Amino acid sequence: QVQLVESGGGSVQAGGSLRLSCVASGDTYSRYCMGWFRQSPGKEREEVAGIYSSGRNTSYADSVKGRFAISLDNSKDTLYLQMSSLKPEDTAMYYCAASPVCTVEKGIVKPIAPYWGQGTQVTVSS
Repeated sequence: QVQLVESGGGSVQAGGSLRLSCVASGDTYSRYCMGWFRQSPGKEREEVAGIYSSGRNTSYADSVKGRFAISLDNSKDTLYLQMSSLKPEDTAMYYCAASPVCTVEKGIVKPIAPYWGQGTQVTVSS
């Protein structure tokens, strides 16, 4: 079992930055890979960044590449998503996810049937 708690969302103007955090608890085996996903109203949930538990092999969706950075601090059991140069289209609910089973989809490390956090809202105004 894994519990995930996100924080750090908020409202920001276009061009601004935010850092999301996801504190994980539970067995580390179930966190072999982790990812950040987002979902806006009327759209499917999409993964924006993925990482393995080693903290290496980060991968990103094309829409955020060069602007977002995923990282993992295993000493704090915390996953981060540093978001810069934010755009209105980045507005969404952001979720972290973890799983012991992973694949690579669209070039991004993706947790399969993951544990989910409750989400944190990011709103970017123009």
